[in-house]
Amino acid sequence: MKKCNPILSAVIALAILPGMAQANAAEGFDWASSPPLIVPPKGDSVNYYGVKDPSVVFYDGQYHVFMTTAGTNGWGLAYTHFRDWSQAKTSPIVPLDKSPMGPGYRAAPQVFYFAPQKLWYIVYQGGDPLYSTSPNISDPRSWSAPKPFFDAVPDLVKKPDGNPAWLDFWIICDEAKCYLFFTNDNGDFYRAETTLSSFPAGFHNTTRVMTGLKDDIFEASNTYKVAGSKNYITLVEAIGPKGRYFRVWKSDRLDGEWSPIGDSKNVFAGADNVRFDGKVWSQGVSHGEMIRQGFDQTLSIDPCRPLQFLYQGLEPDSKEPDYLKLPYRLGLITAAGANPVSEMCPVKAH
Repeated sequence: MKKCNPILSAVIALAILPGMAQANAAEGFDWASSPPLIVPPKGDSVNYYGVKDPSVVFYDGQYHVFMTTAGTNGWGLAYTHFRDWSQAKTSPIVPLDKSPMGPGYRAAPQVFYFAPQKLWYIVYQGGDPLYSTSPNISDPRSWSAPKPFFDAVPDLVKKPDGNPAWLDFWIICDEAKCYLFFTNDNGDFYRAETTLSSFPAGFHNTTRVMTGLKDDIFEASNTYKVAGSKNYITLVEAIGPKGRYFRVWKSDRLDGEWSPIGDSKNVFAGADNVRFDGKVWSQGVSHGEMIRQGFDQTLSIDPCRPLQFLYQGLEPDSKEPDYLKLPYRLGLITAAGANPVSEMCPVKAH
């Protein structure tokens, strides 16, 4: 018999508490949050302030989590792994700078297995969109030296001064093409494309997919295939009066139009629909990633199981003025009840 996970059991129990409002499937989402699961490590020579921007895959019986670290040495990438979320807080966090990836500014990772090449890819920002590869996701020293996706910055993302405005890069592929999505912290959501056979080279046709107010389409986009359906969903982080939150759209094509789903403000997760057992430890829901069904480049999620989202959270009363020193931690939210994505499940329980 599989052991019960006390952390997730508490989250699920919270999700079904008597009297808790259930989301109308046509209107929105409800979530229950875990306590902080991954916290800043104690370094021998580095003082870490926060852990951020998680990317997670479940592979070979373990969760593999990559993240941004913020510390006295600036921004970097790090890795941890564990079999159960109850082990997350005590699992070692290992910097990736001892690999050929090297030190320097690296942030906002995304990890997936690119099946056509039998290689793991980590996509990240180092100013421009970069990637490294590894044959072994479990070896933090195995990541290759950084390589750029573009030979030159696309004109569309250049500011009037000629410098680029792009961040939080995200790859997803279908049967024929791979797409690179990103935002600019200023109300724009972009897409570039290449063929599956050319990846990671050949990105072109950079297009503005959506535009809006700066706070409504801010950063940290992530896009997924909804397994068993023809749908994709995209999440984009926004800024509201109660902190950061995510909005959600759907499309039947990665290069198609995106339509809002959920409530009137297409809120996916934020302060108004995430519940905590005890103290509210996070003001809103910031940069995160769904727990996927698989681990390859198609980035599928299972609508027939409760959705889960690993996110960065910040104490509501945090008054640290230095962005680098903000004490971000990572937690997990689990969907409670029906929602617009669970309605996409092809086989409904009766």
